[in-house]
Amino acid sequence: MSAKPQILIIEPFFGGSHKQLIDTIIECLNLCDYEIFSLPAKKWHWRARTSALYFSQLIPPEHDYKVLLTSSVLNLAELIGVRPDLAICRKIVYFHENQLVYPVREVKERDCQYGLNEILTCLAADIVLFNSNFNRTSFLDNVQPFLNIQPDFKLKHIRERIEKKCEVLYFPIKFHAFPNKRHMMDADMNGEPECLHLIWPHRWEHDKNPKLLMEVLLELNKRQVDFRVTICGESYQTVPEDFEGIQEKLGAKLSNFGHLTREEYIKTLLTGDIVISTAGHEFYGVAMLEATYCGCYPIAPNKLVYPEIYPKENLYNTSNSLIKMLYNWCRHPELFRRHRDKFFDYFSFERYSAQHLVPKYMEKMRISI
Repeated sequence: MSAKPQILIIEPFFGGSHKQLIDTIIECLNLCDYEIFSLPAKKWHWRARTSALYFSQLIPPEHDYKVLLTSSVLNLAELIGVRPDLAICRKIVYFHENQLVYPVREVKERDCQYGLNEILTCLAADIVLFNSNFNRTSFLDNVQPFLNIQPDFKLKHIRERIEKKCEVLYFPIKFHAFPNKRHMMDADMNGEPECLHLIWPHRWEHDKNPKLLMEVLLELNKRQVDFRVTICGESYQTVPEDFEGIQEKLGAKLSNFGHLTREEYIKTLLTGDIVISTAGHEFYGVAMLEATYCGCYPIAPNKLVYPEIYPKENLYNTSNSLIKMLYNWCRHPELFRRHRDKFFDYFSFERYSAQHLVPKYMEKMRISI
């Protein structure tokens, strides 16, 4: 009789970076070592509300699980409450983001239940992993203010109970799966494109601030500087209002508008010059680091996770400073490319690489590879 798996992996939102993390980890495990229970990456709110109940019915009652690995989308406390047999596991929760600081358009739109679920999940966990110092700090700093919303009594000492379980473990990116150097065009055949290729590779949702991107691109176009831009990333079938009319407004300067296959995506990154973030909500930025590895010079807001990853010279404080930075570089592409080459002389990718980080994940699960 074959042994039962000892690692239980639960992912209620199995897509994007959530899927990428699990796929990277299980590459180092034997098939008989683990069992995965997941749901497709859609209807996030319902996954956060009901996935614990769903998985409680799906996970076999007879098992030999010793490690339970999940993301913060799952209400772990709820799952353990209805499946107390899982409480004996070493329970590890990974935070790709946190709901305590998620930006909402209107304050009244914030549903406090999601943040409360995450707090309860931390209390039920043995280890709480965050993908950046910013993610960890922003969560812990907002635990008490978030709980103070409760009007009838005070909930105290919750942060202290959670903080001692918290660690930062960067998201492991498989840089080795990308080409190891920039695509260099044959100078004799085609020559290097004169204008800069700007890339925006983010989810088409309001927290990635497509409105700011549009403002910047239209201003650059108005100033009659030469550039081309690729707008890709997951669109979830809905085009943001801010992108309406973009094809007519930018014309031939818009090289791509829409989702790319993985092969197309990597090929595009290799021809890019600058990768831009306009995010109002970012805890790591896998797409930014992937594009940077492929040779794009990163430009990002001077807030969120970005000061943790990129040098100060790559960060902007206002929309005007972003416009000024791009305007100057687009006017002097040869000067920009020399500057970009110097950036890559000192920027290190190792601390974010899967080869460096995956063994650390195995250590948390007490697995040797």
